[in-house]
Amino acid sequence: MRIYLFILFTIIFNVDSFAKSIEQTKLNQTLNYYINGTSFNKPDIIKKAFYSEANLYLTRKDQDIWTVPSKEYADWFTKKEYGSFTGRIGKIISSEINGNIASAKIEVIYPSKNLYYIDLLLLKKIAGEWKIISKTASSKKTNKHGQRILFIVSNADKYAESTLNTGNSFSELVNAYDTFVKGGYTVDFVSPQGGAIPLAYINTSDQLYKKYLYDNDFMSAIGSTMKPSEIEAENYRAVHYIGGGSAMFGVADNKQIQNIVMSIYEDHDGLISSVCHGTAGIVNLKTKNGVYLVAGKTISGYPEAYENTQKAYFKHFPFLIQKTIESRGGNFKYGPRNEPYIQVDGRLVTGQNYLSSALIAQKMIEMLNKT
Repeated sequence: MRIYLFILFTIIFNVDSFAKSIEQTKLNQTLNYYINGTSFNKPDIIKKAFYSEANLYLTRKDQDIWTVPSKEYADWFTKKEYGSFTGRIGKIISSEINGNIASAKIEVIYPSKNLYYIDLLLLKKIAGEWKIISKTASSKKTNKHGQRILFIVSNADKYAESTLNTGNSFSELVNAYDTFVKGGYTVDFVSPQGGAIPLAYINTSDQLYKKYLYDNDFMSAIGSTMKPSEIEAENYRAVHYIGGGSAMFGVADNKQIQNIVMSIYEDHDGLISSVCHGTAGIVNLKTKNGVYLVAGKTISGYPEAYENTQKAYFKHFPFLIQKTIESRGGNFKYGPRNEPYIQVDGRLVTGQNYLSSALIAQKMIEMLNKT
């Protein structure tokens, strides 16, 4: 009986999760109608996003509340050539569905005007489709330029098939993320399966960690990472592999992620970077010529010499980072334990440990700004 109940609950859970996933996809479609329509002068697409009687509650110099009907708003985008870029770069920051209503937070950057908007949208499901029924917005000056960095993370919460818990290094996430954001970059997250990722090494006494642990936008982003199928390589200047025990599982052997990374690197002259165990993610990367990316390159990451080889976790590693890189023609280097250490070889930037995360991001920003 217990087995049958377990199977029944599993089926119900999976069906419910699938239904929620479908609704989220439908909601995202509407939000992307809004983003793409306003970014590329497509009033018909904007109208698809809004309920016909929806209003926008905006502000102008002489009015704290300026009510604009959605049809009038869409007509603003008829003044220039259809499909031409408006200068707006939009991104879904977060969304929440509650039955047949939903809310969403959208980031809009105007790099040419040094403006940053936050749009708050209220949506309702009408005749089976999600529609925006109201919008309000605020703006401020910004250094954001709309260029994107793709963080690669893992969904693994256990060491292989064991019961040993693991996660993505929170310290490596926030140190690199904070550096890129302050540099004006937008950061997206991708994982093999998409969705929420496990976290490790969270020190709530550290002020930077605390800042992001209670940052709703950041936590929403790592709680709803994108799937590889949702990523378009041409949108990114660089990739960054995050470490933690999770990085050893599911990332290095993911063909879709490999293809995305090498397209950014080879087709779009992007940078590849990794930190600590995140370097595991680059060991299988190959160029179009079939050569391992690490061949002939100087690479850093977490060395076997600093692993506790007697601990249970180590026995579950599917491969060893340093040994694999060296077997593929790479020159693996590292510095003293618990000190920052990075290596730069062409457009490949790698670091030894979490203390190297901010340094890697700083070096990447320096390199990207030169191009």
